[in-house]
Amino acid sequence: MENIAHCLYWIISFLAILSVLIPAIRNTYWAFRVFDYPRFQKFVILLILIFAWFFAFENPNIYEQIILAVEIICAGYLFYIILPYTDFGKTMIDKTQPNPSEKVLDILVCNVYQHNRNYQKLIDLVKEQNPSVLFFLETDEEWQNALKTVTKHYEYKIEVPLANTYGLLFYSHFPVKNYEVNYLIDDDIPSIVADLEYNNQTVRLFGIHPTPPVPQENPESTERDAEILLVGEKARNYGKPSIVFGDLNDVAWSRTTKLFLKSSGMLDPRRGRGMFNTFHVKYWFLRWPLDHFFVSPHFRLVDMKVMKSVDSDHFPIWISLVVRNEDKEDQFGISNDEQEEVFEKIEEGIEKGDAN
Repeated sequence: MENIAHCLYWIISFLAILSVLIPAIRNTYWAFRVFDYPRFQKFVILLILIFAWFFAFENPNIYEQIILAVEIICAGYLFYIILPYTDFGKTMIDKTQPNPSEKVLDILVCNVYQHNRNYQKLIDLVKEQNPSVLFFLETDEEWQNALKTVTKHYEYKIEVPLANTYGLLFYSHFPVKNYEVNYLIDDDIPSIVADLEYNNQTVRLFGIHPTPPVPQENPESTERDAEILLVGEKARNYGKPSIVFGDLNDVAWSRTTKLFLKSSGMLDPRRGRGMFNTFHVKYWFLRWPLDHFFVSPHFRLVDMKVMKSVDSDHFPIWISLVVRNEDKEDQFGISNDEQEEVFEKIEEGIEKGDAN
């Protein structure tokens, strides 16, 4: 029985260590990229294995000592990865309170899960919160029609309902000076750019929903990575207050997201405040942040929170912001090699999208 327990321990340890190492391989195939997501879960598993080691081996040999050392190193590495997304991490964007006469820019993002037909929960959430901007993903014509009871109160609309789970609906109380619906990488995957009039200035919003690297959607992350990085380049070139938001189908600690932050100059309001996990609603032990807000250095955070379930597989997420003076102190720098990698990834994604 003891031999079976030891054998099981070795198997689980090997798989846990392998799962930590795989994301370091720069391969876009889904079988590699899927291991980017559960960093916290892997950290917990390794802590359990480290704790169990002291009970499993009374007189450990050199190999058993080595496996413990490797587990500690892997757990330490994962702790380093997830630390910025805890209260102990350094924030990238300061928190503030709006002035009494100041309008707050609050945005509600929700991937509704197209096959979810419980419209009322999202309707009730919008009525309760009354955000100034709504951005709904995986929305078809049925969702568009069902939400009219609340969206009719929003004067400015960008509606691209689709039956392929990549439809989007955008609504704003603030005037939309101009907008574009773009198909940056794939002819079936829309994204939006909208210029809002906010407190006597223009704020540019980029709303995106790239494909995830999963077998039933897209076997590689090439197109997802390219769209995220391409939008980052557009935000950097704009140079004025801007926000990138949506279901990015990527986690905050992935290499692609880090490259995005470095190349775009955007800031992540999650850092130093928590993970704000939005997916998966049904499995509490398998949750990570897929829905994001990234802001230019012109913004300060008023509030950010994950909202209650609306029977989707994603939780809605909310942010409240105000514009202040530009503060680039916490921007990440980017090396020439990293910038070249960004351009290469964008080119690869565009070429792959054209080929499809």
